[in-house]
Amino acid sequence: MPRVRHYADIVAILAGLMWIVFFWSISISARIGSVEPTLAALLALGAMILVSSVHRPFRIHLSRYHVRKRRTEMWMHILALPMALALFFGVFIENMLAPMSGEQKMLLFNVLATAGWVVYVMTLVIKFVHHLFRRRRNRAKP
Repeated sequence: MPRVRHYADIVAILAGLMWIVFFWSISISARIGSVEPTLAALLALGAMILVSSVHRPFRIHLSRYHVRKRRTEMWMHILALPMALALFFGVFIENMLAPMSGEQKMLLFNVLATAGWVVYVMTLVIKFVHHLFRRRRNRAKP
């Protein structure tokens, strides 16, 4: 069972990284005034989604409960919480300091989403190390 969870963690980390790259490509496109970075990210995203939905072994692995659970946790870290925090901080900054442009609001969301993804990855690493030490300690006890 731990192997399935480990695989689910890797899938969720890579899916989160894929979406973070897409979010940042939107900010880069807005900054340089060209849609090429977003189109490139959409092409890569579409290719990954197409391969994972058409290739039977990927589809079976991605439909497992543990993968779905880990991906839901990842979405909470990179989408739900950063959106709520970006709204709160955006309103606070606009009311207290100065109005923000759309690019600045997207940048705020991207920074918070990236921070959420890093927290998610660090949480998984800490859990993995904890389980590894616990398993070694249990094996050492006769």
